Amino acid sequence: MSALEGSLRPAIARGLRLQYESAQGRHVLLYPEGMVQMNQVAAAILERCDGVRTLDAIVQELETLSGETNLAPDIHGFIGAALAQRWLEGEGGMRLELPERAAVSPVAAGSPAARPLGLPLWLLLEVTYRCPLHCVFCYNPTEFARTAEELSTAAWRRVLREARALGAVQLGLSGGEPLARADLEELVAEAHGLGFYINLITSGVGMTEARMRALKAAGLDHIQLSFQDSSREMNDFLSSTRTFELKSRVAGWIRAHGYPMVLNVVLHRHNIEHVAEILAMAERLGAEYVELANTQYYGWAWLNRAELLPSRAQLEHAERVTQEFRARVGNRTRVYFVVPDYFEKRPKPCMNGLGSVFLAIAPDGTAMPCHAARMLPNLALPNVEHAGLREIWYESAAFNRFRGEGWMKEPCASCPERGRDFGGCRCQAYLLTGDPDNADPVCELSPHHHLVSEAVARAEAAVAGGAPRAREHALIFRDHRTSIPVTTTADAIIAK
Repeated sequence: MSALEGSLRPAIARGLRLQYESAQGRHVLLYPEGMVQMNQVAAAILERCDGVRTLDAIVQELETLSGETNLAPDIHGFIGAALAQRWLEGEGGMRLELPERAAVSPVAAGSPAARPLGLPLWLLLEVTYRCPLHCVFCYNPTEFARTAEELSTAAWRRVLREARALGAVQLGLSGGEPLARADLEELVAEAHGLGFYINLITSGVGMTEARMRALKAAGLDHIQLSFQDSSREMNDFLSSTRTFELKSRVAGWIRAHGYPMVLNVVLHRHNIEHVAEILAMAERLGAEYVELANTQYYGWAWLNRAELLPSRAQLEHAERVTQEFRARVGNRTRVYFVVPDYFEKRPKPCMNGLGSVFLAIAPDGTAMPCHAARMLPNLALPNVEHAGLREIWYESAAFNRFRGEGWMKEPCASCPERGRDFGGCRCQAYLLTGDPDNADPVCELSPHHHLVSEAVARAEAAVAGGAPRAREHALIFRDHRTSIPVTTTADAIIAK
């Protein structure tokens, strides 16, 4: 927007919130699962974007307060950029478009050895592993026998208070299915009172309209709703439950109660060819944001990798369809297409480096630098029942284990990319090579990259051998009553 009318009445977009964070010493603009740090001038402008003041009034007020004149060009420029980013809505009912996730982390770029220890800005509470779904790609641990009883309400509330005191601001409530907790509304109310931006990550099972009203009243900011596919048949097969109709009703309630419509669909060999139908479903449901998250292979997805990994042709077709959809709908729906690691040449910066900004708590109170870290060998994970979060974050061996560069082997130790990708995923390195200190084999510079190439080649052959159909006897469905030890070798479970 190159020219703005002085009568424009900008307002912070639905689903976003501006607040001051004392731990960061600045204002932040919070949005579903992320945030953007604001300097003093930007915050002053946004504080006045209330949908009542006109643009002319904002300029006049800031010029009076500052004692300066001719601020209009800078203020107009910032508000124009904020409108383009969909941080603001203006006259005409502009829709929310979420900022890029790259803006989430305030951690300085450069060598991880040189950067200061950051704050645990993102707190994920896996409040339960109970779940009515049995998804074949679930990231929950396969060794359920190693988990203890769930934390009490009082313990979770204490965790929230300690995390907020450390500077955590984004809160994810996940599982399992978090709606299985009868005290979820109480936890949301506690988190809201503390100033968290609260994200509920749910399958929708357990949601009623009355419960959604209660969660809204408690202060829930955002709901991410998952679907397994666009059709009732595949959605219900892949989760081994009949949930499609319920999910569709929940999507309607989300919109009716004023939440941003955020849908998540995990992609794999058996639904990646349905991306056009999935996006059409999202459009019918009024989704403002869709995450097409290709399966990452740990947890139950690791057990099912031989049946889930798509071919490169499937992946490229899905990307083309996604691009065509983006071109057609424009800003009405924003789509993130997360490419599976196995098809990349360089690894992703997992959690911006373990122990950098992310803190996960399992249902039994186990604290983890990533939600899959329980599998890593010789990593004595602390528990919130026995230590405070400040001690866990700053002093525990587990959270310091992969900070800095001292743990890195070659080729990571001398790689110029090490300050950007941090060696990639430690869990993936462990599962594929048996050593979490190795370079992520996704990286083409890794001496173990052939393990990824071979897995992709097997997937290519499997897809080329016939129409990719889900074969129930070949898939292992998630079941919290079953405990399967983690294996790091391609044995019969992940058959070649």
